[in-house]
Amino acid sequence: MNRSSERQNRIGRIQRALAGAVCAMTLLTSTTSTAVAAPEPAPVATQWEFTFEPGPLRLAWVEENGQRNPYFYLTYRVTNHWGGVKLFAPDVSLMADNANVRRSGRGVSSAVTEEIMRRLRNPLLESQIDIVSNVLEGVEHARDGVVIWPAEDLQADEVTVFFAGLSGEFQSYIVGRDSEDPRRYTLRKTMMLRYATPGQLAGQGDKPFELIEKRWVMR
Repeated sequence: MNRSSERQNRIGRIQRALAGAVCAMTLLTSTTSTAVAAPEPAPVATQWEFTFEPGPLRLAWVEENGQRNPYFYLTYRVTNHWGGVKLFAPDVSLMADNANVRRSGRGVSSAVTEEIMRRLRNPLLESQIDIVSNVLEGVEHARDGVVIWPAEDLQADEVTVFFAGLSGEFQSYIVGRDSEDPRRYTLRKTMMLRYATPGQLAGQGDKPFELIEKRWVMR
């Protein structure tokens, strides 16, 4: 298979995996194949919602146990403009175009987290564990955080981040309502960030990846 064909196959896998991850496909709701569209976020926020400002997605090489390993990391800021006190508990996943989805922090040691945070030189920056707490209203109480993943596929053409925990909006739906085994699912309003990562990532250095799409989805 030539490089062009291989790239087209990879892009096809990305599109199929992304469609499933954000529930953009049609769902069957009965044994008679009656179909409905997947839920979408409300056009105007109906529940509490943090103001979310993502920083760039970058690649860092960190030495650990005598070996240099690559990690994706994303910085961000959340602000409570909604009012009152809101609990912030981020649930963030990354999907490379091999369709593997990994939650942030898994496979990332405390030493790697500390090293990446040291390089960022932001005294207000908090790790994913430390940032879980109540957020008071106002810009003066904004929180800066970072999420980190092992970079397992350095030939990925695209990387997608799903950032949940930013909104109180959710929707439930039932698949197979008229069948003998109906199943209820709950989707949360989630920020989706898609990045182009063309070529060999090993030579990316600290250059940020291009953000090609940012939108709310139900996931």
